[in-house]
Amino acid sequence: MSFSDIFKKSFLEGWQGAEIGAAAAVSVMVLTSFLALYVFFVYRVITRKTFYSKNFNISIAGVSVITAAIILTVQSSIVISLGMVGALSIVRFRTAIKDPMDLMFLFWSISVGIICGAGLAEFAVILSLILTAFVLLLDRLPVARAPMILVINTTDLDGESVMMQVVNRYSEHPHIKSRNRTIDSLDITMELRTNQGSNLIRDLMNLKGMMSASLLSHDGEVTF
Repeated sequence: MSFSDIFKKSFLEGWQGAEIGAAAAVSVMVLTSFLALYVFFVYRVITRKTFYSKNFNISIAGVSVITAAIILTVQSSIVISLGMVGALSIVRFRTAIKDPMDLMFLFWSISVGIICGAGLAEFAVILSLILTAFVLLLDRLPVARAPMILVINTTDLDGESVMMQVVNRYSEHPHIKSRNRTIDSLDITMELRTNQGSNLIRDLMNLKGMMSASLLSHDGEVTF
């Protein structure tokens, strides 16, 4: 037997996959499915999207199960694992992730599948519980209050200074975002922070030529 044959034999023996029985594989997949459902419900509770995507949430849960199956297969045979590396390397994900929270949940789902497939399900449970508490804590942490949007429509084309006097009584730093003037009307949109929204709207509507005044709150980005 040549040195080359000895080297090949020792290399293949050293990289022989572990024997994974059907019962063990089924138990891993079932546990992964339960954790995937947990991630599914946490995403549904935490997300604040106006248009909730159920398909994306189902995809997050499915990624965990698929990843666990891949990890189990990789452990069973080094040859199959090398083939999977080549097959998965040609996959291209072209769907843009617009919300950073979606990206976090996607990594969470993949991590659960990898950890469960490696036979360390208890670490996946610990990860899920700690991450849930961490996200809920940071979500409740008051950082800054989002400004409100005030939309004013008036027929008094020269009444902006009077309106700003009223606004300044209830808000310290209003910021005008847009002015839209037509032949017979003036529309003003501004950002402001106030705790007396009803009084502000009432005083504005008492001004001459005022047609409408709307104060809107939103959950968008906070500006400082």
